[in-house]
Amino acid sequence: MKNIFLSNKEILEYQKNRFPYLMIDVAETIVPGKSSKGFKNLTANDWFFKCHFPGDPNMPGLLQIEAIVQMASLIILTLPNNKGKVMYLSKLSKSLFKKKVLIGDKLDISAELKSFKRGVGSFYGKAMVRKKKVSEADFELILPDEIEKYKLS
Repeated sequence: MKNIFLSNKEILEYQKNRFPYLMIDVAETIVPGKSSKGFKNLTANDWFFKCHFPGDPNMPGLLQIEAIVQMASLIILTLPNNKGKVMYLSKLSKSLFKKKVLIGDKLDISAELKSFKRGVGSFYGKAMVRKKKVSEADFELILPDEIEKYKLS
């Protein structure tokens, strides 16, 4: 399968998150069923900087994880017949936050698929700023449409 590039508008065709909760600006390289890389440019207009925290604005760690999760979902949603389906986070483990992410930073996001069986995907993802890791996590995403195929009647 060839690599896929998705602009912000094209990302909306593949997954359900919308402004202001879409945490990806561009998916630069997606290898369906394997990996994805992209970024979010952080600006003073991002809603979370106003409340997290006054006098010390930074991107909440769980929103960093959300960006990683959204990037990871594209690994599955770009596979044939998955475009526009819903994926849910079902498990988060080994998350780590190393550094503040600030207004003006470019959050480089990458994810890789470790396994995908019967609608359950296991992933590793990380976020970097200026080539330094700021957060990472191991997690599982589920694709309910695929899980439904394996339910016993």
